[in-house]
Amino acid sequence: MKKYTIKRVLTFIFTLLAILLILFILMQLMPGSPFNDEKLNEDMRAALYAKYGLDKPIIVQFFNYVKNMLQGDFGVSYKISKNTPISQLIQTRLPISIGIGGMAVALGAIAGLLLGLLAALKHNTIWDTLATIISVIGVSVPSYVFALALSYNFGFKLQWFPMLFSQKDIMGSSVLPSISLSMFTMASIARFTRSEMLEVLGSDYMLLAESKGLSGPALIFRHALRNALIPIVTVLAPLIVDLMTGSLVVEKIFAIPGVGSLLVNAIQSNDYNVVISLSFIYSAMYIAIMLVVDLLYGVIDPRIRLAKKGD
Repeated sequence: MKKYTIKRVLTFIFTLLAILLILFILMQLMPGSPFNDEKLNEDMRAALYAKYGLDKPIIVQFFNYVKNMLQGDFGVSYKISKNTPISQLIQTRLPISIGIGGMAVALGAIAGLLLGLLAALKHNTIWDTLATIISVIGVSVPSYVFALALSYNFGFKLQWFPMLFSQKDIMGSSVLPSISLSMFTMASIARFTRSEMLEVLGSDYMLLAESKGLSGPALIFRHALRNALIPIVTVLAPLIVDLMTGSLVVEKIFAIPGVGSLLVNAIQSNDYNVVISLSFIYSAMYIAIMLVVDLLYGVIDPRIRLAKKGD
């Protein structure tokens, strides 16, 4: 297991370096420039390129960026907030997106597991039908529709929660956007939990466990749910990154100063450093979560842990 973990971590590092190089190349291929102001003449543009090191070969820029990044320096913004360190731009927005996304993940995962368990344990009953309908609605209806409905009913009419995000009431103003974002996760987890639980409950080893006298919560949670968790965790992993990096439309509806709107603004204005930094952070989060999930497989299923020890 230790050897396997080291190998996965090394793969993680080399993958991030490859992603960073690809991002640099793609940014160079994009049309336009961060210095498209009509007031700038060619000499002024050349001076700006020289100031920010953009006149150097791409491979030199790449290694300079990696060296600075290892020191916690992601460069500065060229257009969105001129000469402002990108780390400063991100550190005010990323925690907000992660906080709301984390709440959405927790709500969606817990509600989805409970809904899926209910549907599987009450198979072919009205509860199964209701759970299936809720899952279909959650997958089919976009998150911004839920956001608008929640904002109107619970924010405007009932005034239970703030309609717009406020730094003075972060927890209260995060409830509605978190619920909006959690609906797709809840529906996806519920569908997978139901199908996996039905398969596990009908397996031979479950019949064997029942014949030994196991029943109730011990049978469901210690044996059935544990064996159904691997595909559920696999589905949940990419959803975590999507939620924690924010949804642009939901951020707009609730006026959330998250990283989603920052990335879109950076792309529209050709602010290369911001685009590369945020894309890199997204990639690092995704690969890190997939690494954690891969290692969790051994915790969930001891057979996988034993197989990894042999690697």
